[in-house]
Amino acid sequence: MTPTNSIPPSRAAAAPAPADWRDLFALTKPRVMSLVIFTGLCGMLAAPVGIHPVLGFTAILCIAMGAGGAAALNQWWEADLDAGMKRTANRPLPQGRLDRTTARDFAGVLCAASVFLMGFAISWLAAAILAISIVYYAVVYTIWLKPRTPQNIVIGGGAGAFPPLIGWIAATGHITPMPVVLFAIIFFWTPPHFWALALFVKTDYAKVGIPMMPVVAGERATRRQILIYAILLLPLSALPWWLPGDEHAGAIYGVCALLLSGVFLALSIRVGLRTRTGDDDAMKPEKQLFAYSVLYLFALFAALVVDRYIPL
Repeated sequence: MTPTNSIPPSRAAAAPAPADWRDLFALTKPRVMSLVIFTGLCGMLAAPVGIHPVLGFTAILCIAMGAGGAAALNQWWEADLDAGMKRTANRPLPQGRLDRTTARDFAGVLCAASVFLMGFAISWLAAAILAISIVYYAVVYTIWLKPRTPQNIVIGGGAGAFPPLIGWIAATGHITPMPVVLFAIIFFWTPPHFWALALFVKTDYAKVGIPMMPVVAGERATRRQILIYAILLLPLSALPWWLPGDEHAGAIYGVCALLLSGVFLALSIRVGLRTRTGDDDAMKPEKQLFAYSVLYLFALFAALVVDRYIPL
């Protein structure tokens, strides 16, 4: 496949300098990857069986490489869109610091190496799920869903929900209810997280023709959807507390999940009831929800691991 558009002529005409490692690293979206790595690690550590430290490190390395490669493919495909948005215009490809061929090849090597290393070192089930997650993000979400439907982040949210499932499989060798629940938590967390962001950068998305929910359905519908997902997330986040057997999470996780999700819901209510927008103050609840949503996921999965090793 080849992108449908090209980098603006002013950028395309200039021959890029030799690739710098920092630009290649930026292609992997390090801030996003940190959350991917963390949830994958928590999925592994929360499993009822241990894993050898070397194998555990290898599994997390593969998750990081796969996520980074998928992110690089995303930026390779969307370089022209990134150039048109203020939030992403300084990325390496829109700025002409890398050529697209280098970005594509770098992404392909990362993705392929992550899957094969996971398969040979850990298990082919974990490798298969990792491969699915890469295709889901780079093809299903980036190429198919994102430019076509305001439900892009709802359906595409599954891409970011795979890491704890992969981490759990790396430790146990099979899929059980707990990692499926962890997958579902991230799946339902993703829409309010990204729609909160979309509310205060909607002009960027509108300018490049991306049909994000606030652009297509309007702010009121987006706020209502954020609130609905936050309501659903509260009982779902507590579900590991009620799972039977070795997968059961204890009181530390259960209490933390209810408290963290309660705050998430409270912030979502503020966003859902908001009607005045148009200036920085008006967008403050959305920015607060977006910032808290990142902290929320880190804290929730950290509580799961703490509960595993300090049961009450």
